[in-house]
Amino acid sequence: MSLSLYFLGLVSTLGLATLTWVVSVLKRDVSIVDGVWALMLLAAAAVYATGAEPYTGRMTLILTLVVLWAVRLSGHIIHRNWGEPEDRRYRDIRQKYEPNFALKSLGLIFWFQAGLAWIISMPLWPALTVPVDGGAWDVLAVTVWTVGMIFEGVGDWQLSRFKADPANHGKVMDRGLWRYTRHPNYFGECLIWWGFSLFALPAGAWWTVVGPLLLTYMLLKFSGVTLVEQTIVERRPAYREYIARTNAFIPGPPKQGVQASIPGNRRHD
Repeated sequence: MSLSLYFLGLVSTLGLATLTWVVSVLKRDVSIVDGVWALMLLAAAAVYATGAEPYTGRMTLILTLVVLWAVRLSGHIIHRNWGEPEDRRYRDIRQKYEPNFALKSLGLIFWFQAGLAWIISMPLWPALTVPVDGGAWDVLAVTVWTVGMIFEGVGDWQLSRFKADPANHGKVMDRGLWRYTRHPNYFGECLIWWGFSLFALPAGAWWTVVGPLLLTYMLLKFSGVTLVEQTIVERRPAYREYIARTNAFIPGPPKQGVQASIPGNRRHD
């Protein structure tokens, strides 16, 4: 397990982020970084895989899971944002850091996310480079990853279909997985990376838990649930009722005694 290989992973995420920044300057849209986020982690994983000695079927399995996750998530985000204006969150950041935001965004947005991706990718470093017999740990890892992919993929698909139906305009998405958690896609993302961290345990790399811990914090307190719901409540106060009856993150049955829907309320982003 080469430390230099791990730092090459950082080089790969920074390189991809920098190329994306160039495109963002031309398009005047930094929100394209969202569609490249998963590809940064895939780039790091590909670098780590080059250090596998010997390359085993277990490593092929892990890398395949990374590819499936990254391609699906990036494809979904790019398709969702195609033809749309710059995301509101990034417009607010742009306004805050003008003048010369185009240059500042390289560090504030793109290199910052590249650094986060590098840290979060940490479990993949030993998982893809240390040949071990995973056994029960691998079964558990694949199981956790699979449940996460179901929540993330199905949650995204359900929300996309909901938004595509004009009859749902002005309504809250509280069906399917969204009935049991306000953020099934975030919950799924979290499980996916805890699953990847389980692949690192047979190699004795328990300390790489730093990666999924950081992701969990980001999803709960930084760029995920807290940020998204703060802006929704500010713009659409009726969303508070959905919050009152539905778990924020970990799925659970809806709370009883709360009205199922509010006319005039708007779906969440």
